[in-house]
Amino acid sequence: MRVNERYSALPAGADRGVHIINIRAIDDLGYLQAEGTLLNSLTVDPDANCKYGLYFRDGQRKVDYILVYNYKRTTSHNILSRVLHVDPSPGSQSLKQEPLPGKDGPLDTGDMDHHEDDKRSRREEYESNLLEAGLELERDEDTKIHGVGFVKIHAPWNVLCREAEFLKLKMPTKKMYQINQSRGLLKKINSVLQKITEPIQPRVADSRSQNSKKLSFAFSREKQHLFDLTDKDSFFDSKTRSTIVYEILKRTTCSKASMGINSLLAHGVYSAAYPLHDGDFEGEDVELNDRKVLCEEWATYGAFYKYQPIHLIRKYFGEKIGLYFAWLGVYTQMLIPASIVGIIVFLYGCLTVDENIPSMEMCDQHNNITMCPLCDRTCSYWKLSSACATARASHFFDNPATVFFSVFMALWAAMFMEHWKRKQMRLNYIWDLTGFEEEEAHPRAEYEAKVLEKSLRKDSRHKEMDKEKLTWKDRLPAYLTNFVSILFMIGLTFAIVFGVIIYRISTAAALAISSSPSGRSNVRVTVTATAVIINLVVIIILDELYGSIARWLTQIEVPKTDKSFEERLIFKAFLLKFVNAYTPIFYVAFFKGRFVGRPGDYVYIFHSFRMEECAPGGCLMELCIQLSIIMLGKQLIQNNLFEIGIPKMKKFFRYLKQQRPTVHDESTKKKQRYEVDYNLEPFAGLTPEYMEMIIQFGFVTLFVASFPLAPLFALLNNIIEIRLDAKKFVTELRRPVAVRAKDIGIWYNILRGIGKLAVIINAFVISFTSDFIPRLVYRYMYSTNGTMHGFVNHTLSYFNVSDFQPGTAPNDPMDLGYEVQICRYKDYREPPWSENKYEISKDFWAVLAARLAFVIVFQNLVMFMSDFVDWIIPDIPKDISQQIHKEKVLLVELFMKEEQGKQQMLETIKEKENLQSDNCNNHSPPFPKTQRGSTTSRHSYHVAV
Repeated sequence: MRVNERYSALPAGADRGVHIINIRAIDDLGYLQAEGTLLNSLTVDPDANCKYGLYFRDGQRKVDYILVYNYKRTTSHNILSRVLHVDPSPGSQSLKQEPLPGKDGPLDTGDMDHHEDDKRSRREEYESNLLEAGLELERDEDTKIHGVGFVKIHAPWNVLCREAEFLKLKMPTKKMYQINQSRGLLKKINSVLQKITEPIQPRVADSRSQNSKKLSFAFSREKQHLFDLTDKDSFFDSKTRSTIVYEILKRTTCSKASMGINSLLAHGVYSAAYPLHDGDFEGEDVELNDRKVLCEEWATYGAFYKYQPIHLIRKYFGEKIGLYFAWLGVYTQMLIPASIVGIIVFLYGCLTVDENIPSMEMCDQHNNITMCPLCDRTCSYWKLSSACATARASHFFDNPATVFFSVFMALWAAMFMEHWKRKQMRLNYIWDLTGFEEEEAHPRAEYEAKVLEKSLRKDSRHKEMDKEKLTWKDRLPAYLTNFVSILFMIGLTFAIVFGVIIYRISTAAALAISSSPSGRSNVRVTVTATAVIINLVVIIILDELYGSIARWLTQIEVPKTDKSFEERLIFKAFLLKFVNAYTPIFYVAFFKGRFVGRPGDYVYIFHSFRMEECAPGGCLMELCIQLSIIMLGKQLIQNNLFEIGIPKMKKFFRYLKQQRPTVHDESTKKKQRYEVDYNLEPFAGLTPEYMEMIIQFGFVTLFVASFPLAPLFALLNNIIEIRLDAKKFVTELRRPVAVRAKDIGIWYNILRGIGKLAVIINAFVISFTSDFIPRLVYRYMYSTNGTMHGFVNHTLSYFNVSDFQPGTAPNDPMDLGYEVQICRYKDYREPPWSENKYEISKDFWAVLAARLAFVIVFQNLVMFMSDFVDWIIPDIPKDISQQIHKEKVLLVELFMKEEQGKQQMLETIKEKENLQSDNCNNHSPPFPKTQRGSTTSRHSYHVAV
């Protein structure tokens, strides 16, 4: 193997100074066994410093991808740097490893163990295979990060063309066509809207709708003349180049890694692999790039009122991330009308609280309604008027407008889904994704390893490895582990909720004993608030735990493809986090106060704690407190503080870990782009981002009947969340590999499922948790004057205090200043003077029948309205459908013209050939006659001559 001096590759005007060094042979470490000179071609552009790592050392070839590895060296010597080249001579693509001039100091072979040597050999083999695939590599170990080496990868033009054709990438052709514009009144309305929205548009190129568009077609090397290749360097942008390189990295193999870069990363052969950011994003001297534009116009809190530059996001991060932010933007926009209606409903409750007859009756001191004790022995009788504040607060959320708001939110969810489908189709057209179908992806490295292991277990007559696959029998232990683990974690969530219930009951009893009579009215609110805070802390802790467990459970299933892995992971994580977030809320909404019993026959837990009851105003107020604290707490702590704090902490610790003593020359050297990006946090996928928004969507829709302000708080959170995520993607994370996608995948089905479930849950909340149905039944069946006067008295049953079980009566029966003989409790039961005393009354069955009827009517009516909205709004906008059809017609015309041109060219060539043949026949001498008078052949004539 000879030294590649690269002298001929130097650009014009470069410094061609020569630095003479010796290269010693080190057989066991794979160094060159040659001795010669190395030209100082590595200082081509010392001022630009090869644009700080965005290009190879020649300053010409752009870095499309970076591989990072760790190595061990002695600390007493400087770092040795090697450069990998492709030999420019024809037919040679051998790997060259050359020490840089002036960097002496051999590797510490004595301390390098077998494991490190194996990693090095696997890296060399893998990089050799990358060279054979056509990529160009360059290694750099002369960095400011101790023990870390970088391999820079460049894809030349022929490789980009080849892979673009394999991947069927749609690229713009030379053909331009006009986009159909709206006419008449619609055109004027669009013009006015454009002027109004001008201040909130981001200052980026292509932020406005264009009047023309380039016709796109799947790239083909045979049809390169159709594409505009005047500037080959910019024809494939950085996003596309990194995607192409990543596809090559995934499918390139080596002897000890069955599949690509993911397997090598999993085994620690490489420590990281990522594409580079376009450049710096801050500083006055920084030249303008897409990253800087995104930082100034998108990833800043000062731009919270502006639209997102979705097309630039897609250009920089790819379609999959672009679709996430487009979906998040649509969701946030749709929260604006929901928030306005929710505020109106809340204000309606505030304005009508003084006209609400049930709360006025509860606050009336003259009613003198004595309630039964809230606990055994230590609790005394209490006045209903002491719960006045709770009753008035409940009316803010439990009023007739709540039913309207529930119907509105169900239709809102359907409108949101339809609006997103139309927006998605519009983006598919603009981003040239129409007709895009995901092909079967490469199997994951773990799947290939499992298949190989299965093949090796068989005898020599087994089938080929590529014919082997994992069956359900192979995955049966993993499926059983998944099933048992998920059941265990759901049971753990229920157990924790049960523990909080015990805390509420015991704390309420303890506070009731120690509190003064005036302070006992606040016991319920205090216990509820503290219990919800405990629930919030537990939910946040379990969320992080369940995310890790869901990933582990998915890994042991060994899904075949990355898409299958992602979908299974999402399903498990969503199931566990859904149960974790909503179980406490479900308990308050549907179970609290349902299994209490009655005075004299209460239900006990562990034979000592009475089941807790709802407040006299109902459980809806407690449900509102529970929902608001959990929702706001998760958004503030988990979604915002964690997203800001944890990446910064990881980045700081990584910075401390990589620090090493440096000499003056090294400390003054500017870090290369790939070194700076290495210090950033790795991209962990979009699953956490989607998950927090989906859980929030559940808070907004599932229990919106109890908390009309939920859309408002979600809107305020999302305005911050968009900029927070943007800042994280632009400044805190390594650049993700761009992934093509035409939709948001399984998340759309989850959203639809939550929307359908929300209709059912809100029907039950209105019917069973609120007092809406009992009030209707009382007004139209029992009220003498058609008003709500007497409703509170109607919902309270009578109890004779002499029927208390022994040891459960209050210790101080005279606490109210008089002897109590009859106390009241909330239930529909027969009075003690009835023949069937304390039995369930007919009123209970009438109310129950009305509740069930309401659930059926509400559910079917709202479902029908949602499906009607889904049916009446087309999934594809009419103008987009027309444009897609127009593109197909133009493509057919383009190829027809090309075929006609080819046909005319063939006919012209044929005519010329015929003409030349005729001319040749006219100028040739006459053929001699044979004896029989016939003409001899040309062949025989020439033979005769």
